Amino acid sequence: MSDAGKTVVKFGTDGWRGIIADDFTFANVRVAASAIALYVLEQEDASVGVAIAYDTRFGSRSFAQVVAQVLSQAGIPVSFASAITPTPALSFAVRERKHAGGVMITSSHNPPEWNGVKYKASYGGSGSPSIIGAIETYLEKPLPAAATPAAILEVDFTTPYVAAIERFVDLKAIQASGYRFLIDSMYGAGCGVLAGIFARASIPFVEMRAEINPAFPGINPEPILPHIAETQKRVIADHCDAGFITDGDADRIGAVDEHGNVVDAHKIFAIILEWLLKHKGWPGGVTRAFNTTKMLDRIAAKYGRKLYEHGIGFKYVCDLMLEQEILVGGEESGGIGISRHLPERDGLLNSLLLAQIMTDEKKSLGQLVASLQAEYGEHQYGRIDMHITDALKQSAIARARAGLAEIAGLRVLRQETLDGIKFYLENPECVARPNAAETWLLLRASGTEPLLRVYCESCSTDAVTRILAAAEHFVLNESQ
Repeated sequence: MSDAGKTVVKFGTDGWRGIIADDFTFANVRVAASAIALYVLEQEDASVGVAIAYDTRFGSRSFAQVVAQVLSQAGIPVSFASAITPTPALSFAVRERKHAGGVMITSSHNPPEWNGVKYKASYGGSGSPSIIGAIETYLEKPLPAAATPAAILEVDFTTPYVAAIERFVDLKAIQASGYRFLIDSMYGAGCGVLAGIFARASIPFVEMRAEINPAFPGINPEPILPHIAETQKRVIADHCDAGFITDGDADRIGAVDEHGNVVDAHKIFAIILEWLLKHKGWPGGVTRAFNTTKMLDRIAAKYGRKLYEHGIGFKYVCDLMLEQEILVGGEESGGIGISRHLPERDGLLNSLLLAQIMTDEKKSLGQLVASLQAEYGEHQYGRIDMHITDALKQSAIARARAGLAEIAGLRVLRQETLDGIKFYLENPECVARPNAAETWLLLRASGTEPLLRVYCESCSTDAVTRILAAAEHFVLNESQ
């Protein structure tokens, strides 16, 4: 509890996160669990129970046991993970076992001192804003004890999930391709999952950072630079054709090509999208977040698919998947979901799909990226995270919202404000190239911390670097 007597627990778009032993304590986990229990008792069918799982972070199993105890004492049956479990495996279990919901103890890609509570709804994806809002209304309210505690049953959530994702690919064909893969689990909940699949199928692979180490030594478990610099070296040193990386709870993907080049989440999404449209032909539209590559728009247009642009966060993808027919949706941070599987991000499934795509196309990961750039125009992307004061953050947003005539010497063509402030720029370098990417810059302030994220896409890495530097200068210089 805080000094004001109010709980520090606050559910964001995908749950609540905090620093272990500071605000993420057993007492506060009980507060969160009580609110979830009240929600399930009053607004779901509590008799079908709740699934609970946990990742590799410090104390995760113990925190999960606290949640299980709270729910059990409230009369809610619990299916409890028998081992460390990836988040998408929990989501799959919630849907397939027809539970009222699920609780995942993880803080995903955060630094090691963090942990969190994610709530998954009965449909096998993150709780909608209305569900999360409802859970928050139960914070501080007393939870009555049931006359008899409900059962807590240990369950293997991972094995049925693995069988499901294996059905999306042809493991024999991947094995016959001769490709060799690097698997980097970043000490997270994906440890051993892909490796187990590949080992059983006799697919050549090398595994790194697969041991359980809650300190995540030297990295945050986020599949972007600088945390995957070692992955780049290992792909080359171990003569692999691609490297697949999953984050702390294995719902996000990163990748490295055979030359050690990082393949960002935008290009991963684009590769998967084109393969789905070309080889599967499954129906449905395509969704993408406001800060993702517009190469996706070009691919969707080629195949006559409707593209939905939405706010930043996978909750928007999930909402669209529940409302209408969506083939695939994704976000900038490596969260890509395929509705035929789950309305949920899944870094492990997407790793398997990349291996399948390489096999089908008979191309290395680097060659797949080059083919995309050749057909749809070169799209290069960059992001900087500016840890600045709230005052400076708000000042920059206000100045940007007021409108700018130019950035980095490039004329502003138009401005959009779907989620943050995006400027489309007239870039002579791109105009001179056939089929070149549009140039845009996005400023988006974090709503929960003193952080401003700046995103840019253009037709060359030099242009992206130059524009991001100019944007950083603009943010830091209030006189502009």
